[in-house]
Amino acid sequence: MKRYPSALALALFLGLGTATAGVPPTAAAVPEPASSGASAGASSGASTARIVEALNRSAHPLRTVEPQGDTGELRPLDRMIGDARVVGIGEATHSSHDFFALKRRIFRHLVEEKGFRTFALEASWSTGLRLNDYVLHGTGDPGRIMSDEFQSDYVWWNNTDYLRLIEWMRAYNVRHPHDPVRFMGDDIGWTGPEVYDAVTGYVARTYPELNVRFAELYRGLRPTVATGTYMKHYLDTPYAARKEMAERTGRALRLLTRRSPGADRVAFDRAVQNARAIDRTARQYAFDFDDPAQLAASMRYRDRAMAANVVWWQQHTGTKVLLSAHNGHVAYQTPEPAQYPRMQGAFLRDSFGPAYVNVGLTFDQGSFNATGSDGVIRRRTFGPAGPGSNERTLDRVRYRNYAVDLRTAGSPARAWLAAARPTRSVGTAYPAGPYDIALGRSYDILIHLHHITAARLRADT
Repeated sequence: MKRYPSALALALFLGLGTATAGVPPTAAAVPEPASSGASAGASSGASTARIVEALNRSAHPLRTVEPQGDTGELRPLDRMIGDARVVGIGEATHSSHDFFALKRRIFRHLVEEKGFRTFALEASWSTGLRLNDYVLHGTGDPGRIMSDEFQSDYVWWNNTDYLRLIEWMRAYNVRHPHDPVRFMGDDIGWTGPEVYDAVTGYVARTYPELNVRFAELYRGLRPTVATGTYMKHYLDTPYAARKEMAERTGRALRLLTRRSPGADRVAFDRAVQNARAIDRTARQYAFDFDDPAQLAASMRYRDRAMAANVVWWQQHTGTKVLLSAHNGHVAYQTPEPAQYPRMQGAFLRDSFGPAYVNVGLTFDQGSFNATGSDGVIRRRTFGPAGPGSNERTLDRVRYRNYAVDLRTAGSPARAWLAAARPTRSVGTAYPAGPYDIALGRSYDILIHLHHITAARLRADT
């Protein structure tokens, strides 16, 4: 999540921290943060040994996080997921290789064994469309697209793991042209020029009488500079001007939605969704970030909009979706109610009911990339989890890496999972957290990894 220039907001936007493009030059040791929650030591009267014993009975081992080879060990995860149409898989940091590689492994398995066909990422809608064009049709170069799109607060996704995922998806589609996989972005931080062109091109072909009006309403909004530069300029724009921009994009959206769809309903729906993406970006920035109440409202708006994008995509493509985002965004409960009133996972549960299932990811020790107070990305390292934390108990389970269905865990683990205690949650910036999180009330399934390593950002190559 991001820190806007005027206050805390930009640190909130992309995943519990702020990002500045750069290369992690050194490894920095990170001391274990002190516990922040009064409930840290609570275990509902049960001994840790009994809790671990109950988790041992429910845990299913994971041999590797790497995507190659047989994925038969993921079949217990199939049973946990059941008939879900959308599966949200989180990450405890925004830049660790093991989380990204595990998602590649799970997605490949779900494609081959469960009929999933969409990988959705916490990236902007227009970014998803560009990458989807490559995945479906081979249009463009994926590395160049990633470098173009994953700038500023999205720099974390410009890593070697996601490049390999996208290349695998393209190779899969070459082999299966009549049953392809797709890529989507559900976020709203940026809308690229292609989306403006798609909307105005549709209007020119279908409702030419609206050409001049749309040109007026989108005046000065279509990006003509790089992604990161555009986002910075937008954020530096005075609040009154940002509000006026959102008023114009809203009028454009209403003009389009009030028209008859005509004979081609699919094209109309796509144009409306693209106009909606433009409007959502403008509205995300049309809050007064110096007002704490409006800042919180902007975060709620973002999570609701991301969920709405996933709902639209799933309904219009009919595909099962794996959604990749930070643990906080896939969760049912917020880790920070004052700043994040409601999370994407809660909105998705509203829309899909039990057809939305989420998976939280935790770890005991290892490294990740994050920015510091100077805005420079550095590789940082956590030692073993501290006393009273969720991770300290989770790492005592007999398997090094494992998955567990939190909904069916036996006593006394069930009561332990329902209590909030310190849990690592690092977004784009560090220090961050820990946050008091009740795992059993936040996630359906948990995957715990003993050790993680920092992702390789493509700026390193």
